Amino acid sequence: MRAAVFDEPGPASVLRIADRGLPVAGAGQVRVRIVLSAVNPTDTGTRAGRGVPDGVAPPRVPNQDGAGVVDALGIGVTGLEPGDRVWVWDAGYGRANGTAQEYVVLPRHQVVRMNDDVPFEVGADLGIPALTAHRCLTVAADGPARLAPGALAGRTVLVAGGAGAVGNAAIQLAKWAGATVLTTVSSKEKAELALAAGADAVIDYLQEDVAARVREISPDGPELIVEVDTDNLDVDLDVIAPGGNIAIYVAGRLSLPSFKAMLKNASLDFVLTYTTTPKEKADAVAAVAEAVHAGAFRVGEDAGLPILRFPLGRIAEAHEAVENHAIGKVVVEVTAP
Repeated sequence: MRAAVFDEPGPASVLRIADRGLPVAGAGQVRVRIVLSAVNPTDTGTRAGRGVPDGVAPPRVPNQDGAGVVDALGIGVTGLEPGDRVWVWDAGYGRANGTAQEYVVLPRHQVVRMNDDVPFEVGADLGIPALTAHRCLTVAADGPARLAPGALAGRTVLVAGGAGAVGNAAIQLAKWAGATVLTTVSSKEKAELALAAGADAVIDYLQEDVAARVREISPDGPELIVEVDTDNLDVDLDVIAPGGNIAIYVAGRLSLPSFKAMLKNASLDFVLTYTTTPKEKADAVAAVAEAVHAGAFRVGEDAGLPILRFPLGRIAEAHEAVENHAIGKVVVEVTAP
């Protein structure tokens, strides 16, 4: 089978295409033929040698997320059949083989069945972005442990960076759960994408006073803020509702206006989907799968997340596109649907 491999950390050019033997599904495992492998910033970080430490040294096959078809089942696997459409998560965390290869073997719980009408493009976007978004929306002490219709009813959510993959997922999941969703973006193009995702109000932070606009739209302030940039904390604490929660999912230098946080009795949480507890991950996977099957989670330009496609032989270009902050979801075409 064909696989993308890097033998040492470095720029995207270290990726090469290699021929490898077909992996065997052992007891409790599933072999999946990957149709689309998604590229996330965490994937490019791992390839570059600055990713989340997981104790695995190169050579490695990159990429955590993907969607495809069940090819073989190990002994003891139930709930799946060969030919089922599935999505996978954390494929390359703590193991050397991610989804940028024609076949990958994973534990049963990391392979999630999709209905036949769910596009592979949706499945490929459900790992890092959607599971991160779910945790951000449920991390507050007084919040639901698992999203469902009505779980966030009556709450206002502010999503920073609504045109990114996590921002897009947070908008869609929050709307499905009944929240009013505000979001910030940096251009007219991104504003259109955030509106397509379902945001109730979009604020261009380069053209508008974010705090003033949030107060105008939501005088009491958002109870939940999904934050992509620690530089925004000063504004976040200006607008957040008393007792509100800010969930940060991207690493950065932290300068915290602590007195503002104290005045609001606000809480600040940090989210990394790789290291959430088994229950938190299981709740996220179940809720995201439910949203997908309800038709509440979509991708593509009309859903606020354009799909940027690259063949497996051009995976280096796919990684470079993510590193250059391409607008949309970058996916690698591994095998034919």
